[in-house]
Amino acid sequence: MAEEDKILEESYDVVVVGAGHAGCEAALACARLGLDTIMFTVSVDSIALMPCNPNIGGSSKGHLVRELDALGGEMGKNIDKTFIQSKMLNRSKGPAVHSLRAQADKQSYTGEMRRTLENTEHLTIRQAEVSEIETEGDRIVGIGTVSGARYRCRAVVLATGVYLRARCIFGNVSNPTGPNGLQAATHLTDSLKAHGIAMYRFKTGTPARVDGRSIDFSKMEEQFGDERIVPFSFTTDPDDIQREQVSCWLTYTNEETHRIIRENLDRSPLFSGFIEGTGPRYCPSIEDKVVRFADKERHQVFIEPEGEYTNEMYLGGMSSSLPEDVQHAMYRTVPGLENVKIVRNAYAIEYDCIDARQLYPTLEFRNIKGLFSGGQFNGSSGYEEAAVQGFMAGVNAARSVRGQEGIVLDRSQAYIGVLIDDLVTKESHEPYRMMTSRAEYRLLLRQDNADLRLTQIGHEIGLIDEERYRKLLEKKELIREEIRRLEGTAVGGTEKIQRFLEKSGSTLLKNGVTLAELVKRPELSYEALGEIDEGRPSLPPAVREQVEIDLKYEGYLKRQESQVRQFKKLEGKRLPEDFDYEAIKGLRKEAMQKLNQLRPVNIGQASRISGVSPADISVLLVYLEQRKNY
Repeated sequence: MAEEDKILEESYDVVVVGAGHAGCEAALACARLGLDTIMFTVSVDSIALMPCNPNIGGSSKGHLVRELDALGGEMGKNIDKTFIQSKMLNRSKGPAVHSLRAQADKQSYTGEMRRTLENTEHLTIRQAEVSEIETEGDRIVGIGTVSGARYRCRAVVLATGVYLRARCIFGNVSNPTGPNGLQAATHLTDSLKAHGIAMYRFKTGTPARVDGRSIDFSKMEEQFGDERIVPFSFTTDPDDIQREQVSCWLTYTNEETHRIIRENLDRSPLFSGFIEGTGPRYCPSIEDKVVRFADKERHQVFIEPEGEYTNEMYLGGMSSSLPEDVQHAMYRTVPGLENVKIVRNAYAIEYDCIDARQLYPTLEFRNIKGLFSGGQFNGSSGYEEAAVQGFMAGVNAARSVRGQEGIVLDRSQAYIGVLIDDLVTKESHEPYRMMTSRAEYRLLLRQDNADLRLTQIGHEIGLIDEERYRKLLEKKELIREEIRRLEGTAVGGTEKIQRFLEKSGSTLLKNGVTLAELVKRPELSYEALGEIDEGRPSLPPAVREQVEIDLKYEGYLKRQESQVRQFKKLEGKRLPEDFDYEAIKGLRKEAMQKLNQLRPVNIGQASRISGVSPADISVLLVYLEQRKNY
């Protein structure tokens, strides 16, 4: 072979394509499980990049981060090191919807994650654009880069985020780049299509970043963090992260803002057809809000710092793809932004992603063994949704290399299970966003008990060490013992207790009750009862919290546990891979087509496919029973 014809060839166990939140979690999971792993990125500077909002967590998303941490992921630990403000949302509501949200210092967040990756054994980072996947028969065997290099491997995780054939758009300006002007990945789509993978074109957007020195904060409402900071990671000591926090600010659009937007809709690429991709319904641009909610007089605008040592501020709630001059005019109508100076224009970004119904619940492609997919490439939106998918794809890629069965979390086990099941089962015509309302068993799937639900699974996977697992078992035992003590401790109507109840606005005692029964009273709490609970042991705050919730919501929890048992029965009824649904008499034609197309792994998944009715499920159950008897 001539000298100029030589190409670089290397071999790894796992290749991860992309270094965003999904790619980082996938690569860390594989490497920590001892597999020789290489992670590709179009720019090393884009590792764990936050191209949009500068925060982690939020409603339902906080649940995902807590679950990821319980399984052995990194995002929770990383934000605990780099947050500048932290707040527990929805405290006035029940514990099922409490969600932690933290503002991040963007530079610190990416820097800390990069430091973690660079110091992880078995992990190599490579800046190069992956241009093709290589298969032999129906199995992945490697990838190729634009430079012609070849990397042989036994599994690949695709976590390309919003970079595939990306273009950033505002007004009539279209730049063929990824977010923040970074290089797009322009070649891989053709290879994926050539391997029979169906693609979508989706869109998301981001608001302008502005100079904080040009903002009049006196016209805005200051937003503070929590007085007592709660960490994301169950391994973070709360006492270690109590710190002075940076403020955020709240202001509002007005009729003048809306007038400018309406008068320039003909110049908006969103409405002119210049933007082809489908955007997220639950995170609309400001021009979309003004059109869809025409009767609303104002919309919230959150002014959020991009970091502790920068004046750059993020205008949350005002993402846009309007032309540059319109952006300047509309932003300056908002109270406090009258003289604002834009650092980076708002823009929309279009990108290629897949129809995730091509994946098994393990996130492996149905038609290519060893090829896995995670993150926004699967048609989702958000850093947190991306991270948990990347983690699960990485874990299952590692297990496939080792010849182990994949790990699938079902809808009763985790928000992660709800997210992945929705993506691989339901048709999605827009970027998917996690919400608490999507989880049927959300009273059981709280962010406070993620460790109790999932740390054992993380230990079985191999990403939770013995010490952490031992602490979990101790915590479970402390909770059980304390509930047992409260249920076995009777109190009567002594003067001290009656005085306490009267002071608390609670009904006085006529007969003896247990302390557990008093905890269940709406106006009382486990903490308050410490005043009359003379035998109370000293317990960690996390244990006390679980005792309170388990007792106060006992009836609701038992009801959901009963529903989960019914759900598990359907999930346990497996459907053969080679099932010919057209041979089953009684199924409606639409159901036959959908079932043959998606090929659900069990009756439960079949029941969640759009176009498959309860009557179709009954027919399937009867058929399965008859088949079993032959």
